[in-house]
Amino acid sequence: MSEKATLEFNGQKYDFPIVHGTEKEIAINISSLRAVTGGVTTIDPGFKNTGSCESAITFLDGEKGILRYRGYSIEELAAKADFLEVAFLLIFGELPTDEQLSKFHEDIKENSIVDDDIRKILDAFPKSAHPMGVLSSLTSALTAFNPGSVNVESEEDMYNSVVKLLGKLPVLVAWTMRKKQGLPLDYGDEDLGFVENVLKMMFKQPNKAYVQNPIIVNALNKLLILHADHEQNCSTSTVRIVGSSHAGLFASISSGISALWGPLHGGANQAVLEMLEAIKEDGGDTKKYMAKAKDKSDPFRLMGFGHRVYKNFDPRAKIIKVAADEVLNDLGVEDPILDIAKGLEREALADPYFVQRKLYPNVDFYSGIIYRAMGIPVDMFTVMFALGRLPGWIGQWREMRLRKEPIGRPRQIYSGETARSFSSSKR
Repeated sequence: MSEKATLEFNGQKYDFPIVHGTEKEIAINISSLRAVTGGVTTIDPGFKNTGSCESAITFLDGEKGILRYRGYSIEELAAKADFLEVAFLLIFGELPTDEQLSKFHEDIKENSIVDDDIRKILDAFPKSAHPMGVLSSLTSALTAFNPGSVNVESEEDMYNSVVKLLGKLPVLVAWTMRKKQGLPLDYGDEDLGFVENVLKMMFKQPNKAYVQNPIIVNALNKLLILHADHEQNCSTSTVRIVGSSHAGLFASISSGISALWGPLHGGANQAVLEMLEAIKEDGGDTKKYMAKAKDKSDPFRLMGFGHRVYKNFDPRAKIIKVAADEVLNDLGVEDPILDIAKGLEREALADPYFVQRKLYPNVDFYSGIIYRAMGIPVDMFTVMFALGRLPGWIGQWREMRLRKEPIGRPRQIYSGETARSFSSSKR
C-alpha cells in the first residue's frame, strides 16, 4: 500500500500521495487539492514550506551544512575543479571528459564576440546607472541579436545557446564595470583560461601589460564555483517560473539577474561593505557594533552573519575564508574597511552569543572582502555573483523545460472588498 497523507476538512477526508527524494526528503503532493476539495488551496507566504518542483541539480541540507552539485560535495569541487567543469556538470548532468571540456571552452571563446550594437545600448546608460540594471538590460537585449527560440529537445540547439551565454555574459560583466570607470572596452584574450580572461577584461589598463596573479585567479575560481547554484532560491525560482511560460533563455536569465539584485538576495555582499563603511565613518569601533547587534531593541543588523537556510556554518564560507586570507596576505592591502571586517570576524567567532546561535560569517561576508581587496567596486559585487550563478540558472531552466513543467501560476487568498455597486455620486 502506497504512503499517503490525509487531510480532514469539513468532515471529509482527502488522501494525497507522499513524494520521497533521493536524499530522504519527504513532501506531500497536493497538486490535486483544489480539484478534489472543490476549491480549497494552501497559503504559504514566501513558499518556505512549498516545493515548486523536483530537481536533480543541487542538494542542500541547511541543518547539517551540506551543499552538493549533482552529488559532488561543494568542498571537493572547490578544491579540485575548474569553474567551467562545474558549469558543464550543472547544465548537462555529468563532469566533462578532457575532450568535452576542451571543446566547451573553445566553443565559449568562439561565441564571446558581442554585436557592436550592444555597445551602443551600453553607451546610452549614464555612469550613475547601477551595474545590475545595466547587466539585466544588456542580457535581455541579447535576445534581439539571437531571435531564434531554443529547441530544448535538440541537444545541438541547447548546447549552442549555452556557449553563447557563457561566452557573452563575461564580456557584458567586464564592459559594465569598465563603462562606469571610463575605461575602453576589452574583449580579453582567447589564449587565456575562462577565469583569467574575465580578470583581464575587467582590469587591464590601456597603457600596461596585464599580469595574472594566480592567488587572485584561484580565489575567483572558487567564488564562481561556490555561487554557481543554490537550489530553489529567489533568482533561480524566478528563472524557472519565467521560463515556464516558454520565454526564451536570455529573457529568463535576465529576470534572474533582476531578482538577484535585491539586498535580501545577491545584493547581500554589497550590503556587507556598506555596513563596514558605516562602521568606519562612525569611528570603527567593532565592539560597539557587536553590542548593537546583540541588543534586540536596536534596529542595527549585522550583515554577512548567519544564513536563512544554513542553521549551521555555511559550508561555502569555510572554503572562501581560506581564500580570503590568502588574498589579503598576498596583496598586503592596507585598508581600514578590511581591518574592521577582520575585527568583526574575530569577535563573532569568539563571542558566546554568536557561537551559540551559530551566527557565523557567511559567504557574502567573505566574498565582499575578497572583491574589495581585488579592487572591484562595491556596486559590482552582485554582478560577480550573477556571473557565478549563470550555469545554475541555465541548468535549472533546461531541466524545467525538458521536464515539460506546467506554467507557474500560484494561487492567492483574496482579502479585498466584496462585490459592490458603482455609484456616480462618489466621483
